[in-house]
Amino acid sequence: MKQTLSASFVRPVKSHRWWQIGVLLVSLWGLKPALADLTDHEDSVETRHALALYDTPALPEDFTHFPHVNPDAPPGGSMTRTAAGGSFDSTNPFIIRGTPASGIAQIYDTLMVSNPNEPFSLYGLLASGVRLDPERKWIEFDLRPEARFHDGEPVTADDVVFSLDILREEGNPFYRNYYAGVEDAVALDDHRVRFRLNDTDSRELPLIVAQIPILPRHYWESRDFTAPTLDKHPGSGPYRIETVDPGRRIGFKRDDHYWGKDLPVNVGRFNMDHLIYDYYRDRDIAWEAFKAGLVDFRIDARAATWAIGYDFPAYHDGLIERITIPDVSPSTMQAFIYNLRKEKFADPKVREALSLTFDFPWLNTNIFYGAYQRTESFFQNSEMEATGLPSDAERALLAPFREELIDSHGSDKLFTQPLPIEQPQAFRERLRRALTLLREAGYHVEGQRLVHQESGEPLSLEVLLYDSGLERVVQPMLRNMARLGVTTSLRIVDINQYLNRLRSFDFDMVIGQFPQSNNPGNEQRDYWTSEAAKQPQSRNLMGLSHPAVDHLVEKIISASDREALNTATHALDRVLRWGFYVIPHYHSGETRIAVWDKFEYPEPLPQYAMDFDAWWVDTEREETLKSRRSGR
Repeated sequence: MKQTLSASFVRPVKSHRWWQIGVLLVSLWGLKPALADLTDHEDSVETRHALALYDTPALPEDFTHFPHVNPDAPPGGSMTRTAAGGSFDSTNPFIIRGTPASGIAQIYDTLMVSNPNEPFSLYGLLASGVRLDPERKWIEFDLRPEARFHDGEPVTADDVVFSLDILREEGNPFYRNYYAGVEDAVALDDHRVRFRLNDTDSRELPLIVAQIPILPRHYWESRDFTAPTLDKHPGSGPYRIETVDPGRRIGFKRDDHYWGKDLPVNVGRFNMDHLIYDYYRDRDIAWEAFKAGLVDFRIDARAATWAIGYDFPAYHDGLIERITIPDVSPSTMQAFIYNLRKEKFADPKVREALSLTFDFPWLNTNIFYGAYQRTESFFQNSEMEATGLPSDAERALLAPFREELIDSHGSDKLFTQPLPIEQPQAFRERLRRALTLLREAGYHVEGQRLVHQESGEPLSLEVLLYDSGLERVVQPMLRNMARLGVTTSLRIVDINQYLNRLRSFDFDMVIGQFPQSNNPGNEQRDYWTSEAAKQPQSRNLMGLSHPAVDHLVEKIISASDREALNTATHALDRVLRWGFYVIPHYHSGETRIAVWDKFEYPEPLPQYAMDFDAWWVDTEREETLKSRRSGR
């Protein structure tokens, strides 16, 4: 057990008077220029209540609540939902070890929060005001003196400094990338903190900093932050951990003494007394639990269930409501992901050939009841999606990497052929095309197996899963691969073993997702870059390492306007699609939700995000449902 944190985390909070004395002493040592960073232009920078990525925030300083919420929503009731994954063994979601419980983010406050009715604007939560240097060299926040952690301790600037340091030094490697543009954080006094920024080109970085979760230093500094734990550790958010049943259930209770309940960003939100996440290792058992009323909120990702599964008494009696919400962000790229660290996937012709074995039309007709569309773009259904031939602006971004792109993609199609990629529609023709590509990649058939002519190694592939429900998507593709002579297998393991194998890059192919917002930014480093490819538990599961991709990611992050952002995403989308790094799945363009009929929600729904925090429970209907279920 680690006894104390390293000295780099020990930053005492300075009162304003002692801070002035410190400036004087440092100036006597000839180091005044280094400290000028913290004081220059401070008085000339206006304190604001909100931040926006490009435009002016929509809500004025005196707004009373977000426009989409019901400010009179009554408190009370509970929501029980199925947790993601089959188990958990930690209540610390910030580290690489362990499997974190669902819903933990609800115990933490951030400096600012987004308005679901704006594409990318933030308003004060822990921070009452914000100042952003015109040259974007620093951003400063005024903390609310009344802010408290669940154990009653005040939230101070020192907690903010500690949070940045410990997340970057001891947290998941994701945070090191995500906050890479931050030089450091300095506590100016108890309630004033400044982040110094070394990436002044990133327009999104100030907003990223504003959304950092704030952890209590007094709690964590004497504990081993890197070790999984099931403790009910404190945050400062609207909910606190109430019950922990490892691997089975975690429950949260609304904090009646929550310090921020009357803030404009919180009015009409966080209305339910209890939030419970139940874990089921089998999705069919989870479905039966919903039908029995043990779970009362369900996001239904299974097309067959949505199409024909609701033929049971509770639904016919009107006790269950189905809600369809159109997607407000680009459709998520869900896909089979190759592990490019394996030599057998190095040739783009092999990757393209294997992608041809995914027979989406058959799946959509025979399994999905025609509910889906094939996903093609990593920014599907948005203005960021690449189409046709590259524009002059895209070519200018890609030109310095032309030779590397041709070498790594196997041809100059990226520059000469339009998107979407044309492939044979008839499935027999697709398999013929696949076999041709494999032969061009050096494989030939011996007996009934594909074998590489030089190494003599057979082409084999194992798909690793933790959810048996996806087996019906995997098996048809593996059968098609086997028709080509590929040796295939499917392995389903528990969630903990699955995560351990991902962390050690011990897989051939997995299913993953790359969700995108309307304003992609720093998270792209974790998805695609060479640095992230080396880090266990990054989102770059494929191990992609390409100079053109690294360059385009930085162009996305530093885009100064919407046109520049779209050009950079078009170019990145083009490189990723012609590289055949994944086998794209499908999307519906909507979220399907089924609930027991006790919930209310504001209408119209917010434009840019699903805000379940604005829902509430009709407690009379909740009691009626309990009575009817118990009488069955």
